[in-house]
Amino acid sequence: MTLEVLRFALRGLAANKLRSGLTTLGILIGVGAVIMLVAVGNGSSQQVQKNIERLGTNTLTVMPSTAGGRGGGGGGGGFARLFGGGAGAAGRAQQTGPRAQAKSLTVDDARALADTANAPSVKSVSPVVTSSSVNATYEGTAHAIQQFVGSYPAYFEASNDPVARGTYFTDDDVLNGRKVVVIGNTVAEDLFGTVDPVGRQVTVSGVNFTVVGVLKTKGSSGFQDADDVAIAPLPVVQQSLTGYGALNQIVVQAKTPKAVDTAQAEVTDILNQRHDISGSNTADFQILNQASLQSAISSSSRTFTVLLGAVAAISLLVGGIGITNIMLVTVTERTREIGIRKAIGAPRGAILGQFLVEATVLSLLGGLLGVAAGVIGSQFKVVGVQPVIVPSSIALALGVSVAIGLFFGSYPANRAAKLRPIEALRHE
Repeated sequence: MTLEVLRFALRGLAANKLRSGLTTLGILIGVGAVIMLVAVGNGSSQQVQKNIERLGTNTLTVMPSTAGGRGGGGGGGGFARLFGGGAGAAGRAQQTGPRAQAKSLTVDDARALADTANAPSVKSVSPVVTSSSVNATYEGTAHAIQQFVGSYPAYFEASNDPVARGTYFTDDDVLNGRKVVVIGNTVAEDLFGTVDPVGRQVTVSGVNFTVVGVLKTKGSSGFQDADDVAIAPLPVVQQSLTGYGALNQIVVQAKTPKAVDTAQAEVTDILNQRHDISGSNTADFQILNQASLQSAISSSSRTFTVLLGAVAAISLLVGGIGITNIMLVTVTERTREIGIRKAIGAPRGAILGQFLVEATVLSLLGGLLGVAAGVIGSQFKVVGVQPVIVPSSIALALGVSVAIGLFFGSYPANRAAKLRPIEALRHE
């Protein structure tokens, strides 16, 4: 009995191949879209997580939160030599009114944060200046470096930037203002090709820099190429590119991941004192805690992925409505056939089962093809993001597609099963 119902169902679908194919296509698109969009959301989430992990979970980034005046603090001097001496004598700036004037981040601020007496949980402090789209040339070959960074040697460890070839620049290079630079893999390939860049000179905005190292490959993050970077001693970058104004940020590394919150509290207290932040005054700086950011982004990414899946699921709903529409048309066209079958003794269950099987076969076939399309599509990058398939999304999308076939096919099937033989035989 079951095989006969299945045979009748398949024969009915084969009789209208184009109609069946278009109905299947609707389910295919829906299932494929769910798998693809969830994979894109998951891939984007993992990519962001990796970018944060590169900075380390024991890293704090201090950034200005308002546009303050230009800071002083020229090119002062790693942690022991460059920030030698206590910072307690740095003093407090004078209050200029009922609210403190917004101040820029300076090397003096970084020096104060490096004082182990006031910040015992801090391992290293790296003042940072950056310049974007800096032109570099080597023997007639030019390349616009996306990000040219000026900092101290401690920056490499704090930002998790190991070298693949050569070495870092040293504290002595910073103190003596040597024009040395560590470049990313993209810069090395575009400027030097197959030539080893270590020990060679590049010209950056008219200034010659000697390449002392090449960073390990990090890969791109969406529209940002993490390997298109160059890092040089802070005083040299200030002198050659940015001037001796405000810092873009200060990277602070805590001694251990468990000490991050304590280090953040110490950094906040020191900067509040130096920038006269008290009472109702609004802080002119913000501190980015990598561990907290990672947790917040994980939560947001999961919500984003669920939202993408929900949007894609709408197309599955549309495909289900298409099944209802097609099955209703099929019942109307085959009314006389149904009447004849019932007249010669076909039970109501056989008629009901036939149309349910037809709807389920359409949705199952579309679901399987949609899974294949989604898996294949996930092998390619989408706007710079490599999709990462979530196995549960495949099972869920396929299960929903079958459920949609049963749900949306039940009404036409029930309508066909309820037809009275005499009325069905009269149908023209």
